[in-house]
Amino acid sequence: MSTNLDRMSVDAPSEREPVIVMHRTFDAPRALVWEALTDPKQVAKWYGGHGFENPVCEMDVRPGGRWRHVMKTPDGTEYPMEYVFVEVVKPERLVWKDAEPRTRVGGHVSPMITVTLEEAGTKTKWKLVARFASLAERDVAIEMGFTRVLSQGAEKFNEIVTAH
Repeated sequence: MSTNLDRMSVDAPSEREPVIVMHRTFDAPRALVWEALTDPKQVAKWYGGHGFENPVCEMDVRPGGRWRHVMKTPDGTEYPMEYVFVEVVKPERLVWKDAEPRTRVGGHVSPMITVTLEEAGTKTKWKLVARFASLAERDVAIEMGFTRVLSQGAEKFNEIVTAH
Protein backbone atom coordinates (compact mmCIF):
# COMPACT_ATOMS: atom_id res chain seq x y z
CA MET A 1 0.00 0.00 0.00
CA SER A 2 1.34 3.42 -0.89
CA THR A 3 -0.67 6.64 -0.77
CA ASN A 4 -0.20 10.37 -0.48
CA LEU A 5 -2.31 11.97 2.24
CA ASP A 6 -2.19 15.78 2.48
CA ARG A 7 1.37 15.99 1.14
CA MET A 8 2.48 13.18 3.44
CA SER A 9 3.69 10.14 1.55
CA VAL A 10 2.68 6.89 3.22
CA ASP A 11 4.01 3.41 2.52
CA ALA A 12 3.19 0.13 4.24
CA PRO A 13 5.15 -2.64 2.49
CA SER A 14 2.48 -5.28 2.16
CA GLU A 15 4.23 -8.50 3.06
CA ARG A 16 7.76 -7.65 4.12
CA GLU A 17 7.86 -5.78 7.39
CA PRO A 18 5.25 -4.70 9.96
CA VAL A 19 5.99 -1.01 9.40
CA ILE A 20 4.37 2.14 8.15
CA VAL A 21 6.75 4.70 6.67
CA MET A 22 5.68 8.32 6.27
CA HIS A 23 7.64 11.14 4.60
CA ARG A 24 7.04 14.86 4.49
CA THR A 25 9.13 17.94 3.77
CA PHE A 26 8.49 20.99 5.95
CA ASP A 27 9.38 24.48 4.77
CA ALA A 28 11.23 25.21 8.01
CA PRO A 29 14.77 24.73 9.32
CA ARG A 30 15.54 21.52 11.18
CA ALA A 31 16.11 23.26 14.55
CA LEU A 32 12.58 24.70 14.40
CA VAL A 33 11.09 21.35 13.39
CA TRP A 34 12.96 19.64 16.26
CA GLU A 35 11.62 22.20 18.72
CA ALA A 36 8.02 21.65 17.57
CA LEU A 37 8.56 17.89 17.86
CA THR A 38 9.98 17.99 21.40
CA ASP A 39 8.41 21.00 23.16
CA PRO A 40 5.30 19.76 25.01
CA LYS A 41 3.49 23.10 24.60
CA GLN A 42 3.83 22.80 20.82
CA VAL A 43 3.16 19.04 20.72
CA ALA A 44 -0.14 19.66 22.53
CA LYS A 45 -1.19 21.90 19.62
CA TRP A 46 -0.50 19.49 16.76
CA TYR A 47 -0.67 15.90 18.10
CA GLY A 48 -3.63 13.98 16.70
CA GLY A 49 -6.07 14.56 13.89
CA HIS A 50 -8.43 17.43 13.16
CA GLY A 51 -10.62 18.20 16.15
CA PHE A 52 -8.34 16.38 18.61
CA GLU A 53 -7.20 18.12 21.79
CA ASN A 54 -4.36 17.32 24.16
CA PRO A 55 -5.21 18.47 27.70
CA VAL A 56 -2.07 16.81 29.10
CA CYS A 57 1.36 16.73 27.46
CA GLU A 58 4.43 16.33 29.65
CA MET A 59 7.76 15.37 28.06
CA ASP A 60 11.19 14.58 29.51
CA VAL A 61 13.07 14.35 26.22
CA ARG A 62 16.12 12.23 27.04
CA PRO A 63 16.86 8.51 26.69
CA GLY A 64 14.74 6.80 29.35
CA GLY A 65 12.64 9.95 29.84
CA ARG A 66 8.86 9.72 29.88
CA TRP A 67 6.19 11.34 27.73
CA ARG A 68 2.83 11.44 29.47
CA HIS A 69 0.01 12.43 27.18
CA VAL A 70 -3.79 12.53 27.20
CA MET A 71 -5.37 12.78 23.76
CA LYS A 72 -9.03 13.80 23.53
CA THR A 73 -10.94 12.86 20.39
CA PRO A 74 -13.63 15.06 18.82
CA ASP A 75 -16.34 12.98 20.54
CA GLY A 76 -14.79 13.73 23.95
CA THR A 77 -13.18 10.33 24.56
CA GLU A 78 -9.85 10.66 26.36
CA TYR A 79 -6.94 8.30 25.75
CA PRO A 80 -4.16 8.45 28.33
CA MET A 81 -0.78 7.44 26.90
CA GLU A 82 2.66 7.08 28.38
CA TYR A 83 5.74 6.63 26.27
CA VAL A 84 9.42 6.28 27.01
CA PHE A 85 12.12 7.85 24.85
CA VAL A 86 14.48 5.18 23.58
CA GLU A 87 16.85 7.39 21.60
CA VAL A 88 17.31 11.16 21.44
CA VAL A 89 19.84 12.61 19.00
CA LYS A 90 19.15 16.35 18.81
CA PRO A 91 18.15 17.57 16.19
CA GLU A 92 18.28 14.44 14.03
CA ARG A 93 16.47 11.47 15.54
CA LEU A 94 13.80 10.76 18.14
CA VAL A 95 12.61 7.26 19.05
CA TRP A 96 9.81 6.39 21.48
CA LYS A 97 7.63 3.44 22.47
CA ASP A 98 4.91 2.62 24.99
CA ALA A 99 6.29 2.83 28.51
CA GLU A 100 4.22 -0.24 29.38
CA PRO A 101 3.28 -2.28 26.31
CA ARG A 102 -0.45 -2.84 26.48
CA THR A 103 -3.32 -3.44 24.17
CA ARG A 104 -4.95 -0.32 22.80
CA VAL A 105 -8.37 0.24 21.29
CA GLY A 106 -9.00 -2.28 18.53
CA GLY A 107 -6.64 -4.87 20.02
CA HIS A 108 -3.31 -3.54 18.81
CA VAL A 109 -0.22 -2.46 20.71
CA SER A 110 1.26 0.92 19.89
CA PRO A 111 4.24 0.76 17.58
CA MET A 112 7.76 1.96 18.25
CA ILE A 113 8.07 5.32 16.48
CA THR A 114 11.27 6.63 14.93
CA VAL A 115 11.37 10.15 13.53
CA THR A 116 14.42 11.32 11.62
CA LEU A 117 14.97 14.88 10.47
CA GLU A 118 17.28 15.71 7.57
CA GLU A 119 18.33 19.19 6.53
CA ALA A 120 17.43 20.08 2.96
CA GLY A 121 18.63 23.66 2.54
CA THR A 122 16.14 25.82 4.45
CA LYS A 123 13.67 22.91 4.60
CA THR A 124 13.52 19.73 6.67
CA LYS A 125 12.81 16.22 5.45
CA TRP A 126 10.79 14.28 8.05
CA LYS A 127 10.67 10.50 8.03
CA LEU A 128 8.48 8.62 10.49
CA VAL A 129 8.72 4.86 10.82
CA ALA A 130 6.10 3.10 12.94
CA ARG A 131 7.27 -0.44 13.70
CA PHE A 132 4.55 -2.85 14.84
CA ALA A 133 4.96 -6.27 16.48
CA SER A 134 3.26 -8.01 13.54
CA LEU A 135 1.76 -7.41 10.11
CA ALA A 136 -1.68 -8.04 11.62
CA GLU A 137 -1.21 -5.25 14.20
CA ARG A 138 -0.01 -2.90 11.49
CA ASP A 139 -3.04 -3.69 9.36
CA VAL A 140 -5.43 -3.10 12.28
CA ALA A 141 -3.80 0.28 12.89
CA ILE A 142 -4.24 1.22 9.22
CA GLU A 143 -7.90 0.17 9.32
CA MET A 144 -8.43 2.29 12.45
CA GLY A 145 -7.12 5.41 10.68
CA PHE A 146 -3.57 5.57 12.09
CA THR A 147 -2.11 7.09 8.91
CA ARG A 148 -5.01 9.53 8.47
CA VAL A 149 -4.64 10.86 12.02
CA LEU A 150 -0.85 11.17 11.63
CA SER A 151 -1.27 12.97 8.32
CA GLN A 152 -3.76 15.43 9.83
CA GLY A 153 -1.39 15.99 12.77
CA ALA A 154 1.38 16.72 10.26
CA GLU A 155 -0.83 19.40 8.70
CA LYS A 156 -1.24 21.07 12.10
CA PHE A 157 2.50 20.62 12.71
CA ASN A 158 3.21 22.33 9.39
CA GLU A 159 1.09 25.33 10.39
CA ILE A 160 3.17 25.72 13.57
CA VAL A 161 6.62 25.45 11.95
CA THR A 162 5.78 27.69 8.99
CA ALA A 163 4.22 30.41 11.19
CA HIS A 164 7.60 31.33 12.69
